[in-house]
Amino acid sequence: MPRAGLDPQTVLLAAAELADQHGLERLTLAMLAQKLGVRTPSLYNHVGGLPELRRRLTLHGMNRLKEALTRAATGRAGDDAVRAMAEAYLAFARQHPGLYEATQRSLDRADAETAQAAAGVIEPVLRVLEACGLEGDQAIHAVRGFRSLLHGFASIERQGGFGIALDLDESFRLLVDLFARGMRSFGADGSDFRHDGGQVSQ
Repeated sequence: MPRAGLDPQTVLLAAAELADQHGLERLTLAMLAQKLGVRTPSLYNHVGGLPELRRRLTLHGMNRLKEALTRAATGRAGDDAVRAMAEAYLAFARQHPGLYEATQRSLDRADAETAQAAAGVIEPVLRVLEACGLEGDQAIHAVRGFRSLLHGFASIERQGGFGIALDLDESFRLLVDLFARGMRSFGADGSDFRHDGGQVSQ
């Protein structure tokens, strides 16, 4: 019988904590069982195994990241919304490195649930860019560029790749500002994000 008080959500949140502390790839069912105070076989009442657990962490991480981006963009417009989303993304990667790692795993395209969750992460970014005049293929290209910028910075920082003693947050802000400037000229009408972009509502 499942241990009283133990349920799939409790198991998932405990796994997320361990992934953030030790890294996604170092997470094991034995480690999780020890944290929860149960024997490893007891976990199979709540999760089908390590691959399923990692899939759940991917879904959980994507949903959390979407929430963070949506909150950051709500009520903001143009460059301000772009900056807020960028800061929220980097904060998530810093505060939840294991969950963030889970969001970057290669997805099974036949898995409709993970595909939907991945699309959900992009949704608030698309809304901001579309409000600024980017549509269709332009918006997709811009989202790819934005994601590459954010993930590249977060990954290099995580690996200790920025060795020069210069403020990383300032470098990040300058990089995001450069991206926003480029997106103005990329827009269909060349509009300035700061003045012509519409606010994003939740």
